[in-house]
Amino acid sequence: MSIDKEKDYGTPISTSTEMVTLEIDGFKVTAPAGTSVMRAASSIGIEIPKLCATDSVEPFGSCRLCVVQVEGGRGLPASCTTPIWEGMKVVTQNQKLADVRRGVMELYISDHPLDCLTCSANGDCELQDMAGAVGLREVRYHPIETHLDAKKDTSNPYFSFDPSKCIVCSRCVRACEEVQGTFALTIDGRGFDSKVSAGQNESFMESECVSCGACVQACPTATLMETSVIENGLPEHAIVTTCAYCGVGCSFRAEMKGEQVIRMVPNKDGKANHGHSCVKGRFAFGYATHKDRITQPMIRASIEDAWKEVSWEEAIDYAASEMKRIQAKYGKDSVGGITSSRCTNEEVYIMQKLIRAGFGNNNVDTCARVCHSPTGYGLKQTFGESSGTQDFDSVMKADVILIIGANVTDGHPVFGSQMKKRLRQGAKLIVVDPREIDIVKMPHVEASYHLKLRPSTNVALVNALAHVIVSENLVDEEFVNARCDVASFNKWLTFIADERHSPEATESITGVPAAEMRAAARLYATAENGAIYYGLGVTEHSQGSTTVITIANLAMATGNLGRDGVGVNPLRGQNNVQGSCDMGSFPHEFPGYRHVSDVDTHSMFENAWQTNLSNEPGLRIPNMFDAALDNSFMGLYCEGEDIAQSDPDIKHVHAALRAMECVIVQDIFLNETAKFAHVFLPGASFLEKDGTFTNAERRISPVRKVMRPLAGYADWEITQMLSNALGYPMNYTHPSEIMDEIASLTPTFNGVSYEKIDQLGSIQWPCYDEESEGTPIMHTEEFMRNNGKGLFMLTEFVATQERVNGKFPLILTTGRILSQYNVGAQTRRTENNAWHTEDRLEIHSHDAEDRGIKDGDWVGIKSRAGETVLHALVTDRVQPGVVFTTFHFPESGANVITTDNSDWATNCPEYKVTAVQVTKVSQTSEWQEGYRAFSDNQLDLLAQASHG
Repeated sequence: MSIDKEKDYGTPISTSTEMVTLEIDGFKVTAPAGTSVMRAASSIGIEIPKLCATDSVEPFGSCRLCVVQVEGGRGLPASCTTPIWEGMKVVTQNQKLADVRRGVMELYISDHPLDCLTCSANGDCELQDMAGAVGLREVRYHPIETHLDAKKDTSNPYFSFDPSKCIVCSRCVRACEEVQGTFALTIDGRGFDSKVSAGQNESFMESECVSCGACVQACPTATLMETSVIENGLPEHAIVTTCAYCGVGCSFRAEMKGEQVIRMVPNKDGKANHGHSCVKGRFAFGYATHKDRITQPMIRASIEDAWKEVSWEEAIDYAASEMKRIQAKYGKDSVGGITSSRCTNEEVYIMQKLIRAGFGNNNVDTCARVCHSPTGYGLKQTFGESSGTQDFDSVMKADVILIIGANVTDGHPVFGSQMKKRLRQGAKLIVVDPREIDIVKMPHVEASYHLKLRPSTNVALVNALAHVIVSENLVDEEFVNARCDVASFNKWLTFIADERHSPEATESITGVPAAEMRAAARLYATAENGAIYYGLGVTEHSQGSTTVITIANLAMATGNLGRDGVGVNPLRGQNNVQGSCDMGSFPHEFPGYRHVSDVDTHSMFENAWQTNLSNEPGLRIPNMFDAALDNSFMGLYCEGEDIAQSDPDIKHVHAALRAMECVIVQDIFLNETAKFAHVFLPGASFLEKDGTFTNAERRISPVRKVMRPLAGYADWEITQMLSNALGYPMNYTHPSEIMDEIASLTPTFNGVSYEKIDQLGSIQWPCYDEESEGTPIMHTEEFMRNNGKGLFMLTEFVATQERVNGKFPLILTTGRILSQYNVGAQTRRTENNAWHTEDRLEIHSHDAEDRGIKDGDWVGIKSRAGETVLHALVTDRVQPGVVFTTFHFPESGANVITTDNSDWATNCPEYKVTAVQVTKVSQTSEWQEGYRAFSDNQLDLLAQASHG
């Protein structure tokens, strides 16, 4: 069986609105001006032979295989580089063209291995296809020199580079430049000596290649080929699904052989990624079938006991009986649950439904609490809706891009590539970050301003930017008067105009020179289209919600809302952070961000769910931990979330988990939280289920099952079984029925259905009715607040309680790295470890020298909460006084040292600001030693699991 390929039109689509009519081989064609002859021909089914052309990159015109004849024209122009014009007449097939093409192909094949039968690309090789298309039957040339003995590069774990099969078409080089924007590949040499090179003749692993796979996808031969294809052969069928890593939500074609994933190919029709990918989405899917997967339910009475493997019926009955026992002993509110931003919308929805209707309380929270809850609060207050305002494509019309606290190239790499493309086209960039992230200076991209602020001073800095806009009369008064609450604006105007908010007054707080703040403010305010993108460097602070509000104020004051190229855009960290919030995962809100005490909403859900519901907000995650240590919260159902690694002040978290009488973990691995569990329900990976994810641009995309669940059930089915065992009936037969219920109860989802998603590919909410196809840009005519007006709010800077002093003189901040993902449970079980094998502490050379620390030394990092030990990475990427680490490896204990400080409005932890001291040490910390022993013991108990 051969796989259906996505159509390749040879050259990119033209966006011109002017239409041109021409004639190709006697057929009339109408296409946008600027369209190539090749694409115009392909649009009516006439496929001109090609090798160097592909519709993901600009035309190059080097292979000379796509030549055509044009009436009245001279020579044989390349159809890929020749634009159409009105009345043009083109011939694509005649004897002269056939002879030229055969001659070109004969030259290619004369310096190419003739190993088609054993080649990994056999059946999926454009060179092979074109040889057949032009009727090549013999090769008359026998060159003295060839490239047939060129050495293969197998350094990259995911793909190989075989230069003996390279035809130097430059497609890989152009993909690296135009699509990814890394510029890691080049063509070295001239003539016969021309060759593709990664850097200065380095291997791919030694080069600046980020393994996004764009070059592999662009390659027309077996020169660049996935290792998985080399080892397993070509796939036979494909299913479109959505990536389960970051909040970009890339669409992929899972190319399969039976139930085995051979490769993940980014979907060209994917509206979030347009056929691009990163190393995680494209290659790091092997965790789904990793040997560590647990596929049998397990129970135990104590975390000191070995696990007992049991049937699904016994596990579900035991879990339900334990929850009932705890509630009978400690009260209705003594149990609760945590949903996951890795799970589908449908799974999150029925999880919170089980807690509200089955447990009878609102003790539900989500991992979005620890990342973007301030976004929900701040944007709901100011704009009326808890989400970003734009689609990703909007960035291509931005003139000035302001990035605050977001490492787009590491945390959101596919969108980062799109943003870099816009910057290469001439858009200006302002970066607000305490660290020199990559996008500050990259090939053909350099920030106009890098405001290297001190961690925790976001509010002071954005207030200073706003002060410049107000004091220099840069406010868009027309927008404010028409679209905003003028009374709130006038109060804000008086507040922000106060001299204490000026760049000069705040320079000592932020550490950013006043002149730079003034210049950056002017640049943003005077842009025709100014867009703001922010991430966890905004939200994970004690004033996270306040900073979100300052950003909203800034956008409203400059009129940068309601159209393409502008907006306030939170970049979500995990695949379904937006969706898990939309689905009602917070203890005070039903799905659609409606308060549990709202009479009409409460009544509607009671009627729909046919049970009495509490109208009192439940416990947030930190409250659950505190209550556990007070012996009043004793049962937890945790699905797809690893709180024992990801939450702050880990020693406190571990103590709370130990105090609980029943911890139910539903996951695919025995993660760190499961080591404290009494019931383990084996879940399903994204490849084993149907559902939807909602990405950072509110795009609801399909997740489609490509293999049967290894443990027998998708996660929604497991939750449903538990609900039924608890006595609250759920009887869904497919996730589409869950989405239908969501749509019936959530106004912004009223027009969403699986049928429509399958028809359109994806939908951006709000989607209010069956006729709507979604909303790419929000707040176009009025804001979603009750009166339709944007609300300005006062944003006083309040210094964090986490202060540096003589004992703790440095500020620790945390973040992510490209190759690893969140707590690393998935990526650590893939070849991505080739790039990042441990969390390291970045420390400025001055701070390292003061402490006698050299690169690679063990260093102890001590805070008020705890101490851990990491290897040092001495670098000037961080500023003096600031240290940085990632948190992808549990043994690193990054969250042992983060404190319990949190955002004033949402309890989002202040991960980004921890006062620490760093010293050179010779061994790991006491906590690390103790936790390693505990973890090893838990793995031993897993290995001892008995079969019930």
